Amino acid sequence: METPSNQTSASTYTVREKVDIAWNHFAEVKGADGKKQFKCLHCGISYKGGGINRMKQHLAGVKGNIAACKKVPHDIRYQMQENLKEILRKKQQHRVDMALAMWFFDCCIPFNALTLVYAQKAVDAITAIGPGYKLPSYHNMRVNLLRDCKEECRLLIDSYRQTWKETGCTLMANGWTDNRSRTLINFLIYCPRGVAFLKSIDASDITKDATTLCSLFTEIVEWVGPESVVQIVTDNAANYKKAGQLLHERFNNIYWSPCAAHCMNLILKDIGSLPLIEELAKKASKLTIFCYNHIFILAWLRRRPGWKEIVRPGATRFATTFITLKSVHEHHHDLQALITSKFFMDSKISKTSKGKEVVSIVLDLKFWDNCLIISKISGPLIRLLRIVDSDEKISLGYLYDGMYRARKANKAMFINVKRSYKPFTTIIKRIWDTQLRQSIHSATYFLNPHFQFDRENHCQKAEILQGLEWWKMFGSSASNLQKVAIRILSQTSSSSGCERNWSVFEQIHSKRQNYLEHQGLNDLVYVRYNLNLKNR
Repeated sequence: METPSNQTSASTYTVREKVDIAWNHFAEVKGADGKKQFKCLHCGISYKGGGINRMKQHLAGVKGNIAACKKVPHDIRYQMQENLKEILRKKQQHRVDMALAMWFFDCCIPFNALTLVYAQKAVDAITAIGPGYKLPSYHNMRVNLLRDCKEECRLLIDSYRQTWKETGCTLMANGWTDNRSRTLINFLIYCPRGVAFLKSIDASDITKDATTLCSLFTEIVEWVGPESVVQIVTDNAANYKKAGQLLHERFNNIYWSPCAAHCMNLILKDIGSLPLIEELAKKASKLTIFCYNHIFILAWLRRRPGWKEIVRPGATRFATTFITLKSVHEHHHDLQALITSKFFMDSKISKTSKGKEVVSIVLDLKFWDNCLIISKISGPLIRLLRIVDSDEKISLGYLYDGMYRARKANKAMFINVKRSYKPFTTIIKRIWDTQLRQSIHSATYFLNPHFQFDRENHCQKAEILQGLEWWKMFGSSASNLQKVAIRILSQTSSSSGCERNWSVFEQIHSKRQNYLEHQGLNDLVYVRYNLNLKNR
């Protein structure tokens, strides 16, 4: 509703500063009836009702809700038009976000799905096609599109064949039992470009002896190409080991190796079973449980400068015992400050049996000394475990030296006192000699120039590069040896990729009613795992 400009002569002007840019072109005034009005500073007309958005429409010349201003400059009109478009875009964006959020909440889709590379690609593809896009049907997604994605992944894996011929590859195999009690054997291929999932075999109805497993391995090897496979890595079970030996007899260029990560975990498990370590682990567990079970104590600790959370022991990962001991030792000043503080001494919890037990542990200097010693003993083993447990970097060429360094560090820690270091080095040597050590490990150590020069000064020599790079750049004078060195130094030392693949199976079978037949499960895992290769 409009009022002539001359009717505002008796009005009181109350211009207030606002954040919105449109307030530079309007003033709040009171009309003759005492009600608030907006007066355009360009045309001088006052308007009742609405808000600043309606006034923007007046300046922008948007018809339908208010008359257009006839005296506003063109640049200001354009500015208001763009501002209104931005407001509309934000409203549309919010509607889309809400629709997506409702889909996520209704289907219990994890929030981190938004961070995956294919999420934005899907949205971009939908916006590119324009309005009217309809989602694929249940059958189309489950059958046709899954088949097409599988074919695309197959073509991608086929493109790796040339890399397999040049650098060689490692066949990884591992067994797994799903939530329907089916025994599945996963087969993956490792090369420096990445790990590819080949297939999963339902072995529930077959005898998993060495001969049968060797036949399964042979089928995969022949598909990859025997000349491209350097080794097969499996767990340490007797049937897998024997199957690997039978495979070597059939293809003498293919070697069997046990999973280094599995062997490292066995070493840490046996060391963790020593009475001293068990006692330390129990005390460390009591400290962490006490701190994290009492919120007011945890709040006090978190206010300490530079506080970081204590690593708590896991039930299935043996390395976490040693990582926890190291973490607890790093917090010993915080824990000592806690139990000697007036805050703690005045609390009721300090008078309880658990509180007194925690005080005795924290004040035990021998406990802290032993935590430090065990942390230093386990340090080289945990570092080696992290190296061999990764798919991102080649690790075979560093296993032999890593085990040697671990034993050497143990002896140095106890100043070569045999009675002190013997329990630890005996465990390392036993598993290394009986389960882990293979001829291919010795060969990679010998062919890795990183270990064939003066340890004190080799880092200062520019020509001494990482083993694989050195052979590529300087090994041409011995072409046959260069080819062998590149092939074996390009390999992994563990089958951890198979274990990580189990999590893909678990995600697909996350709901009880989602019972897929084996072929459908295999296709989904094949696509899910190998899509990551496109983003390397």
